[in-house]
Amino acid sequence: MAEENIFLFVPNLIGYARIVLALLAFYLMPCCPAPAVFCYLLSALLDAFDGHAARALNQGTKFGAMLDMLTDRCATMCLLVNLALLYPSYTFLFQLSMSLDIASHWLHLHSSMMKGATSHKTIDLSGNPILRIYYTSRPVLFVMCMGNELFFCLLYVLHFIEEPYGWLQVLLWVCALISVMKAAISVLHLITASRNMAALDVAERERERAAKQQ
Repeated sequence: MAEENIFLFVPNLIGYARIVLALLAFYLMPCCPAPAVFCYLLSALLDAFDGHAARALNQGTKFGAMLDMLTDRCATMCLLVNLALLYPSYTFLFQLSMSLDIASHWLHLHSSMMKGATSHKTIDLSGNPILRIYYTSRPVLFVMCMGNELFFCLLYVLHFIEEPYGWLQVLLWVCALISVMKAAISVLHLITASRNMAALDVAERERERAAKQQ
C-alpha cells in the first residue's frame, strides 16, 4: 500500500490556498483596499471549509492543525501591523492584541498537543465552560472569528472612506463588541493553557519522584 502524502490532503491544500490569498491581500493593502479585503476575508472564510473537509474525508492531521493555527495568527498579525501604520495613535492596542492572540493560541495549542489532542480546537469537556461552548459550537466559533476579522477589515477599509455609510459604522461597533469578547476568550485561553501546563509539570515531577523512590 502506497504511503499517504499528508501534504496533499484536501484540508492542507485548502490551507495552502489560504496562505496564497493572505499574501496577495498583504501585497495589495498599501494601494488597493477593495481587492485586498476581498482576498483577506476569502482566506479567513476558507478556514471553515478546511475543517469540514478534514472531518468529511477523515484527513485531520497534526500538520494541518498547526498550519491552520499559524495561518490564522500570521494573517491577523500582518493585518494589525498595517492598521498600526494607518492608526499610529492606537499602535499600543494593536501590539497588545497581537501579543495576546499569539501567546494565548500558541500556549493553548502546545498544552493541547502535550495532552494528546490532535488540534488546538480539541477541548477537554471537563474544562472551562466558556471555552467548551466556543469550540464545540461551530456557529459560535464562526461568528466570533469572522466578527473579529471583520472588525479589523472595517477599520482598514474605513480609513480610505471619507464619509462612510451609517450602516458601516453600526457594523463596525457590533464587530468591535465581538472583537472585545474574543480578546476576553484569548485571556481565558492563556489562563486555562497555563493551568494545563502547570498540571502537566506537577504530574511529571510526581512521576520522577515516584521513580526515584523505587
